[in-house]
Amino acid sequence: MFSQIDVLIVRVTPEMIQHWGWFLAFGIVLLVLGVAAVVRSVASTVVSMVFFGWLLVFASAIEFVDAFMVGKWAGFFLHLLAAILFAVTGIIMVSRPVISAEAATFLMSMFFLIGGVYQLIAALLTHLPGWGWQALNGVVASVLGFLLLAQWPISGLYAIGLFVGIDLVLYGWAWGALALDLHRLSASA
Repeated sequence: MFSQIDVLIVRVTPEMIQHWGWFLAFGIVLLVLGVAAVVRSVASTVVSMVFFGWLLVFASAIEFVDAFMVGKWAGFFLHLLAAILFAVTGIIMVSRPVISAEAATFLMSMFFLIGGVYQLIAALLTHLPGWGWQALNGVVASVLGFLLLAQWPISGLYAIGLFVGIDLVLYGWAWGALALDLHRLSASA
């Protein structure tokens, strides 16, 4: 049972300290890829949709095999239905990545808009500790959803690639920060 103050502690191994440069190189590569994805957001949107589509096609193959491995008729049809839905969605995403990106952006904008409004209202009604940050998060999510929806379907061409690029930049920054902390540990040892 976890309480609110439980923290996962990961120990730094000597191998991690010794090979801190690889962490830095990985962070730099992610950072460069992220900047490229932000600059070329339309291309990275299309690449992302094709990638996600292939993931769904592979997942449908796994679900299809799993349908025959469950051994029960009820489980068989559930897995077979999932396999068919994954396959159809994946094939559409691979064959029509721009339309898929527009549809995914519409769904994301609705999620941000509705989720943000809900988060704002919940923060204002409950006043839990940190409610101001939760309210701010709700406002930012709502504004983001509104902006995406206001520019839709054009936002469908760049939004996903932009978000993937920002995510890669932040991951690259985090890996770089980890590498520099490991380097400081190696210098102090």
